[in-house]
Parts: sequence; structure tokens; C-alpha cells
Amino acid sequence: MQIYTAPLRDMRFVLDELHGDDGFGDLPDHAEFTPDLTGAILEEAAKLAQGVLLPLNASGDAQGCRLENGAVTTPKGFAQAYRQFAEGGWNALVAPPEWGGQGAPEALGKLVEEMICAANISFSLYPGLTSGAIAALSTYGDEALKAAYLPKLVSGEWAGTMCLTEAHCGTDLGLLRTKAQAVGNGTYRISGAKIFISAGEHDFTSNIIHLVLARLPDAPAGVKGISLFLVPKFLPDDAGNPGAANGVACTGIEHKMGISASATCQMQFDNATGWLVGEANKGLEAMFTMMNAERVGVGIQGLGIGEAAYQSAVWYAKDRLQGRALSGAKYPERAADPIIVHPDVRRMLMTMRANNEGCRALAGWVARALDAEKHAPAPETRQRAADFVALMTPVVKSLFTDLGFETASLAVQVHGGHGYIRETGVEQYLRDARISMIYEGTNGIQALDLVGRKLGAHMGRYLRSFFHPVSAFIEAEAGNDALAPFVAGLKRAFEALQGSTALVAQRGLKDPEEAGAAASDYLRQLGLTAIAFCYAKAARIALRELAAGTPEADFHTAKLATARFFFDRILPQTAALYLAIKAGKGSMMALEEAMF
Repeated sequence: MQIYTAPLRDMRFVLDELHGDDGFGDLPDHAEFTPDLTGAILEEAAKLAQGVLLPLNASGDAQGCRLENGAVTTPKGFAQAYRQFAEGGWNALVAPPEWGGQGAPEALGKLVEEMICAANISFSLYPGLTSGAIAALSTYGDEALKAAYLPKLVSGEWAGTMCLTEAHCGTDLGLLRTKAQAVGNGTYRISGAKIFISAGEHDFTSNIIHLVLARLPDAPAGVKGISLFLVPKFLPDDAGNPGAANGVACTGIEHKMGISASATCQMQFDNATGWLVGEANKGLEAMFTMMNAERVGVGIQGLGIGEAAYQSAVWYAKDRLQGRALSGAKYPERAADPIIVHPDVRRMLMTMRANNEGCRALAGWVARALDAEKHAPAPETRQRAADFVALMTPVVKSLFTDLGFETASLAVQVHGGHGYIRETGVEQYLRDARISMIYEGTNGIQALDLVGRKLGAHMGRYLRSFFHPVSAFIEAEAGNDALAPFVAGLKRAFEALQGSTALVAQRGLKDPEEAGAAASDYLRQLGLTAIAFCYAKAARIALRELAAGTPEADFHTAKLATARFFFDRILPQTAALYLAIKAGKGSMMALEEAMF
């Protein structure tokens, strides 16, 4: 049974309490977004997620999308839900005010995204791609393009996509073949084929605005010769409304193992009219604005699915009667005890809970940095925030989606045989979660980005944006006896991470394969250490509140117990990861290719 109630109290904890000492808050541009206002927004978002989107999740998975005569029909109820979403202003929540957006903090927006993803991840992809298009266009588009397209993208009247992948190239975009030819009036003719285009065609909006990577005739080879173009499905008329059809067609939709209600399209551009976004041959820089936003968003997808899977598993574990507790019957009046009494079921539920709350806490920190990067008055704060975002983007994308899939798998296990059949709904979470580890750059690519680009950038400056606050916390709390188990555990994990960092840096300089062999393990080690830091801060707050006699004792007691479980049962992985990294590439690369 698919169960989801937005964890509003934990969301408010992350938003309003946990990260107040990170130096990324108190932004004048967001002064109006007080806790009272953000709390009200979260409550309304929860109503939308629980009441509108969740009921469509299983039915949308069963029905999927249909392509007939070039038009895609989404599952029953999806188009109506989108209209309610757009009319409620949710598409405009964090968008720039100058184009009709509400200018809300990303720290709030990411929590709303989590709710939407938890309730219906397929639905989330449609507005999610539009948000990425808004980010790229608002940063790199000229004023005419912004004026013509941003207001309608922000309002949700029109939708956006990103068109990168081609049948012969995915990650290696330097191989793409889509062509662009200047016409002479400021427009270009775009020709080529793209695949795996999320929301490339649908019945939600009257127009779809594609951001397409293509090559000009005289472009340099490789990634230095890629340009970005805006290509609408329908060319706007003089009044700005959809007019003549452009040379854009959906030629097929993919039949996938999950996210079935999301239209994943094969797109054909046949002399389609487009406009250059940004500078010629610098399209990858502009597209990465969109891709980086999407990568954080994909991480939030992993968190959202993990939360929904956890809640469904908790419901089942309390409802399913099986056997007796090892310490004696807990419910002697029943024929058997519910399975939540069993230690191994508790292990799974606590792992799921700890993964979710830890990822939410880290996401809140990264989102605050996203806000500070754009809105902090002090240049040094903006730089520190930008460094932290650069470091943590691959971690959020990769670790959150890994843990989301692992959590969905645990939910199936908690359900036993009932988890393996469709009627209970949790197998959908497992199928839906799997793609998040692949698209927007596979998790292996994220790990290579972390060790290959981020660690050594600017003489380690990105890494210092994380290392410095962790080190300062450990030093400041060294004498806090109540917090001692958390400080000691964090210190051990941090020292192991420092050791791994030195190994990766030293060996990678001599042999790039050594860095590549360590990359995935290093990313997880960094991510788990970051979550441990967030949990240590949460434990400090919980201990203080409980000592003061808080009326919310249950919340803080549960937070403290979850933190302890993370430190006891999950964080020790960092020591094993250090040993794996220390082992080097030898056994990994030993077999000759022909021996596989």
C-alpha cells in the first residue's frame, strides 16, 4: 500500500533550526519568508502532494503514456493535476520575481520538491525540466528571449526540456551530431535527432520549449564546439501565443521499467527554427547551469522515493502479524505480534529512516548554499557557498539516489512476498528509483567529477568549504560530555576521510586510474561523513531541547535515537571505505580484458 504523509515537522527542523550557524542565512532578498510563511507554504504543498498527486501514482504507473500521430497522452488525471499545480503557483515558487516568480528560497523549494517526488516522481519530472530551462535561460538568454519565454515558463503556461543525448552519445557530448545553420535574421535551422528526452512531448501545456545542444558548421571538434539553442514546438505569433508548428516532432516514446507516467521521448528536429542561447560554441557551459540544477533535483528524487517507501514499510510492519517477539509476546491478545517487533525488521526500518532524515538534513544545507551563492550580500560568502555547492552537487545526486534505491529495496524486503507483487505498490518505488542512479550523469560519472575536478580545484578550495566547518565543530564540542559519542564518531569518520583524500590526491597525480578506482567509494565516504556532521548538529539541538523540558519531547527523542543508530550502524562504513580506497586499483584492474 502506497502511504505518504509529508514529514512536516522534520522539514521545519531542517529549514528553521538545524543550519542556523552555517553562515548562509539572513539573506535580505528572502527576509519576507519567515517561519510562519514557509510553514504555511509547506502545509499547502503537503495537501497537493497527498491529496492530488499521490492518488495518481499507481494508476499512472499502470496506464503509462501513449503516442498517437505524434501526440503524447499522459495517464488519466495527470493533465488536470498539472493545471492545478500551475494555477496554485507551484511552478513559480523559486523562480525570479522579475519574470513572475515568487522568489522563494531554494531551501524551501527543495522541500516542496521532495514532497512532489515522494507522492509521484513521474509527475515531478514535467515541472522539474521546466525549472531547469528557466535557470539556463534566465542566466544565458538575451533580453528578447527572456521576455518572450520566461514569463510563460515561470507561470507554467508553457513547459521546457533539455535535449542533450543522441543515440550514439550520452555522457560524451563531444560526439553529438545535431547541426545548426545560421539563417541570417538572428535565427538558426536545427536538424538532428535526440533520445531520452524527458517531457519532450505531452498534453499539459500549449507549447513546449526545447533547449537543444547542436553544432554550427565551423565549430571546433569536441565539447568546445557545442552551442545551445532555444527551439519551441510552436513558433510564437506576434501576440506571443503559439502559432505555426516548428520542425519538431516526437517520433517515439520509451517503454521503461519505471517512471512510466513520464513521457521519455525520441525527438526529431527537421530544419526547426531556433535561437542561440549564450555565446556560440559555449553551449555546454550554459547547459551545465541546467544540468547542475537537475542533478540536485535528481538527488531529491531519491530522497522523496525513500521517504514514501519508508512510510509504506512502517505501515505494513505495524499491520502484518507474524510470529512472536523474541523477548516474549508483545500483543498476547492477538494471534501473533506485528513484524515491527522483530530486530531485523527494526534494522531495516531504522536504516531507511536514518537514510532519509540524514539526506534531508544535508539537502537543507546544500540548498541554503544555493541561496547564499546568489543572494548573500558579502562576496566572500557567495564564493564559499559556490564552492560548497560545487563540491556537494555530485554527492547529493549520487549518494541520495543510491540510498533511495537501497531504501526502496528494503521496503520490498519488509513486505516480504507481498512486496514483490504490484498490488501493494512498493515494487513501483524500486523500479522508479533505479533510473535516478543513471540519468543526469550516472553515479559513476558523478564520482569521477568529484575526484577528478572538484578535489583539486583551486588548490583544494572546494574541499575546504566542508572540511573547515566540520573541523571547527569537532574542536568546539570536544568538551561537551553529553555529545561525546557523536563528536568521537564524527572525528573518526573525518580522520578516515582526510586519509582517503590524501591517498586519492597523491596516487591520482601519478596514475589517473587510481583516482578512478577510488572515486565511488570516496564519494560515499564523503557523503556519509557530511550526513554524520548534520546528525551531530541535530543531536546537539535535541539534547539541549530535552534538557530544557521541551513540549516536543517525542520529536527530539526520536531525532536523537535516529542519530545514534546512524552513528552505530551506518557511519562505520566509512572505515571500510577507507580500507577499500587504500587497497588501490590493483585487484580491480588485474584481469586482462579477454579474461572477462
